[in-house]
Amino acid sequence: MKKIISVMAIFLCLTILFSVYVYAAPLGTIDITTDKTTVHPGETVKINVNFGQDLGSYTVDVAYDNNLLEYVSAEGGTPNDNGTRVRVYFFDTAGGTSPRNNMSVTFKAKEGITTSNPTDLSVTMEGLANNDASVSYDDVTVPIVKNIVVEPVYEDYSIELNYSGDVIENVEKDMKIVIRSAMGKNYEHTRIIGEVTSPANTTAKLLATDSQSLEHDILESGWGDASGDPIGGKDVVKELDVRGLFSGVGEYTIKLSVIDRDNSDAEIASNTFKVNVVSSSAQLPPEEPSNPEQPGETEDNEQTETPENPTGNTGNNGNNGTNVTGENETQKEPEELPKTGSTMYLEIVGILVVLSVAYIALRRRD
Repeated sequence: MKKIISVMAIFLCLTILFSVYVYAAPLGTIDITTDKTTVHPGETVKINVNFGQDLGSYTVDVAYDNNLLEYVSAEGGTPNDNGTRVRVYFFDTAGGTSPRNNMSVTFKAKEGITTSNPTDLSVTMEGLANNDASVSYDDVTVPIVKNIVVEPVYEDYSIELNYSGDVIENVEKDMKIVIRSAMGKNYEHTRIIGEVTSPANTTAKLLATDSQSLEHDILESGWGDASGDPIGGKDVVKELDVRGLFSGVGEYTIKLSVIDRDNSDAEIASNTFKVNVVSSSAQLPPEEPSNPEQPGETEDNEQTETPENPTGNTGNNGNNGTNVTGENETQKEPEELPKTGSTMYLEIVGILVVLSVAYIALRRRD
């Protein structure tokens, strides 16, 4: 009897050991991928879980950052989204004839994101079994993490060098450096540097004054904190007032660049400008042409009267007492003024009075 009991105990232990080995095996190779590593606002990203073999049941949890992503849909089971985690549950109700070897969850990047945001999707699993549920597998309690970046669609930075009017040699010229981007990528440490190609025997400076009232020549030492200044975001407009000073006449070529101090001074953006410098004498207003008075003309260029010849002779015509004018001579004014209208009226009235008196006298004589 004791022998029989011992055999049964050994058999039971072997059965338990065998069942543990068979029904609590590791799942094996699990492959988790995403269809993109960078997601822009409004775009979707899908995380795929490949089990490496057919399963008749599983529960998969995918955790996400709801500040950056929102749940869209799932394939391969019944989903439940609680706002920070999507749980997908699957059980083959066909009795092991319709197992699955993969599942997926799709998220969408939220609108209004203006910076780069590294984030991750983490996956855990439980309730894993083969197609006929004869074998169960260990739960995956240590999250499997897939990293992605959620960021806006960045636009390149542009650089402008603005000023108005002529640039005159040896005279400081007010200028403005402007850096723009409708959606600029974020950099923590940037500087502005410049270089110039000048005409022979000339020099150029772009001077700017910092908050400590210290003057810097951008063409010589650059601009910004030694470690760099931050830049980036939506509708970036960064302006810097400078003063240009050029020692001679000619064309100067200036290159301005924004560099990234965190990336071995890699160039973020650059632009090249042509500055034509003119002589100071070229800015003097032109002298008005002299206009001496001509004989016989007034300051208003009106022709004056020719004085009378006291001898009665004109020009070199030799005629005595004859007034002959040449093409460039003015005619002598008449000695008598023409009668005005009022004088003619007086004469008419006088004639009428005389006629009336004569008429009355004739009537009396008759």
